[in-house]
Amino acid sequence: MMPMASRKSVLLLLLLLLELGLAVVPAICAVHRVCIVGSGIAGASTAFFLRNYSDSNLPLDIHIFEQRDVVGGRMAMVDLAGDKFEAGASILHPKNLYTVGFTDLLGLKRVTESDSSAFGFWDGEKFVFRTLQPGCSVFSKKITDLLNTLAVVWRYGLSLFQMRSHVQRLLERFTQLYAANRKAYSTVEDLLRSVELYDATQHTLADELIAEGLSAQIINELVTVITRINYGQNATLSGLAGSVALCGSGADLWAVAGGNWRMADGLIKYANASLYLNEKVVSISSAKNLYNLSLASGEVENCDAVVIATPLDEEKISFDPPIHLPDRHMQHTFVTFSYFNLESISSMPDLIGTLETSAVPFTSISVLKSYNDSDKAYKVFSRNAVSDDLLDLLFSRRDSTIRLDWAAYPHFKAPEHFASFILDGQHLYYINAFENAASTIETSALAAENVVRLLLERLSHGSLKTKVSIPVVSSDRKLYKDL
Repeated sequence: MMPMASRKSVLLLLLLLLELGLAVVPAICAVHRVCIVGSGIAGASTAFFLRNYSDSNLPLDIHIFEQRDVVGGRMAMVDLAGDKFEAGASILHPKNLYTVGFTDLLGLKRVTESDSSAFGFWDGEKFVFRTLQPGCSVFSKKITDLLNTLAVVWRYGLSLFQMRSHVQRLLERFTQLYAANRKAYSTVEDLLRSVELYDATQHTLADELIAEGLSAQIINELVTVITRINYGQNATLSGLAGSVALCGSGADLWAVAGGNWRMADGLIKYANASLYLNEKVVSISSAKNLYNLSLASGEVENCDAVVIATPLDEEKISFDPPIHLPDRHMQHTFVTFSYFNLESISSMPDLIGTLETSAVPFTSISVLKSYNDSDKAYKVFSRNAVSDDLLDLLFSRRDSTIRLDWAAYPHFKAPEHFASFILDGQHLYYINAFENAASTIETSALAAENVVRLLLERLSHGSLKTKVSIPVVSSDRKLYKDL
């Protein structure tokens, strides 16, 4: 046992060392409370990357606030005739490495879309182009696919291959965003410039394609049909968004079995984040390095950092001090789901895309499921609500109809102007600043990953450095692969 005099000497020495700043004492790491507004793929990805990029030197307490009673945001489902169908973001690309990794990590099954369905382009009076209906046998389907391919090549010629080359160049640049050594960017502009994609946001898609030698016919028909289906706009939308839309017309597109919302649900659970449903955030204020989130329920939550993972364009959230956002409005897409009897027009293509003309009251009509030769479930996209009179004109009998009005994505307009990922110079972050570059499930996850690394580096004052990583399945289900 140490004598009392010796213990006093040691205590005096320790006090002296502390005074001189030379004593080493165990550090107790404070837990940082991060609040996320929105439980769509952006919010869920944020929670996931926060949990997996942080370490014991920067412990996090993650809270997610969702104003609806379900997770998933714009990855929503509808029930029609006893079946569930995607109402929002519905397709993913095979080179979407984050979402492919998420589904693998969470054990979710991917289902691919059939690319042998018949389609036609409608100008308000007639089909300017349509493909043949596939046959019943494997042999007849292959013959039909070959004939349809030849018909498309004959109509659009070299421009078809130029369009595919354009898409391939975009994918090659986009893939660079997964590079392990990519830094975290505080602005969308710098992020896009790092992979030579920024300029595409400053010109229209039509101008980009004309400069590459594509014909007016393919731009006015095939390209316009694709952009109208995917973004509700014609080829005058900004170039990067339009090019991303073209990627959504390729082969091997997929979705999550049971609904894409399951990715968000799984990521939130994987991150062990606290989820609050039916909790709408009405205001966010900051003082003394803390943020106060006021909820519609009357509760107030205190946070060290806040991540906005929902578009602020139509959200009624007030900020104190005020924030500045560039003008942007959302493109509303009206989605009508109906169970139809098609006895009068049973030869209708599985997908009808439309040209840009005021004579057409809808953007597209597509078959979701065929129950028999005459009874089918359909999805109708339009810029305005579809009336009962129009539905009755199109179809002989309508057994069930569901209508939705989606603030689906920004209205893309070149040149695009972007909000910063950091809204106040402190720890208020905005993932959806990226969205008027392109709006997809994958780009939301990519923007979330960038914001998380930015947040962690700034919250740790630069001591926590992270590298871009792609989730992969492993024995402990928590390993990553650097690209």
